[in-house]
Amino acid sequence: MKKVLLGYKFRHEGFEDIENEFEFTYPESEYFRKEELLEMLADYDVFVPSFKYLTDRELIDRGSKLKLIANFGVGYNNIDTEYAARKGITVTNTPNAVLEPTAELCFALLNATARRIAFYDRHLRISQGLGWGLYDNPGVGLYGKTLGIYGMGRIGQAVARRAIASGMNIIYHNRHALPKDIEEKYSARYVSFDELLRNSDFISLNAPATPETRHLINREQLQKMKPSAILINTARGSLVDEEALVEALSNNTILAAGLDVYENEPKIRPEFKMLENVVLLPHTGTQTIDARIAMQREVAQNISAFFSGGIISKVN
Repeated sequence: MKKVLLGYKFRHEGFEDIENEFEFTYPESEYFRKEELLEMLADYDVFVPSFKYLTDRELIDRGSKLKLIANFGVGYNNIDTEYAARKGITVTNTPNAVLEPTAELCFALLNATARRIAFYDRHLRISQGLGWGLYDNPGVGLYGKTLGIYGMGRIGQAVARRAIASGMNIIYHNRHALPKDIEEKYSARYVSFDELLRNSDFISLNAPATPETRHLINREQLQKMKPSAILINTARGSLVDEEALVEALSNNTILAAGLDVYENEPKIRPEFKMLENVVLLPHTGTQTIDARIAMQREVAQNISAFFSGGIISKVN
């Protein structure tokens, strides 16, 4: 029987359909420490890694029997995929299960930031209270505004679908324009990155973490955005130069930001916590019971299909 080593202490829901086909090893605590994995990996055919540390060359080399690294999540920057490929190890991810919950969270964060929901809630709970006057602490609306989507892939398109329902206009930037039928579906217009920065009322980052997207949003790019613009990042923290963003929010270079991801997770830059014009979430894009179990089922499907010759979500 093939053996599967789980980096996290997952719930059994989601894996139950293949527990008769594979032998699973769960950690007793929340996750296996790297030192433990270095001692254990040699005995396993499949590894489901943790995001606590990089699945690097050291770990991959210890997995002398490893044939598959089945990632729990759509992003796989926690794995040295190129080295795994050189060692003949396949890496998979879970793009389907994360799609709708991530888009939901992205649009919820957009709404919360625009309408200052966290600000109102925070201030209503303290003794000073909050002004209830006609023009006290106003937010901004979505209807009729332009949403610029950087990364109009499946998640970007799911965000666009929600934006259309709110009466927003869609512009987007990818490396290449989408087919016309997809653009027409979302009434979306392809623009240069510079035009997206200058013309968007809201910018949503929905691209993967790559060397090309590192600090995609930096001091220069923030200066190009409207003073009334709001930046939303539910992709990866490395897409944004956080030092430049803190400066832009402090100086009102842009109006606000909504962040679910950070450069040095789980650490959050202390300056963000002092700003009233940023909404902070702890990387919760798929943090629902439904999504977590669906992701586990997708991991299980990848494992089963890999050994039976079926279709897998291969990333390397």
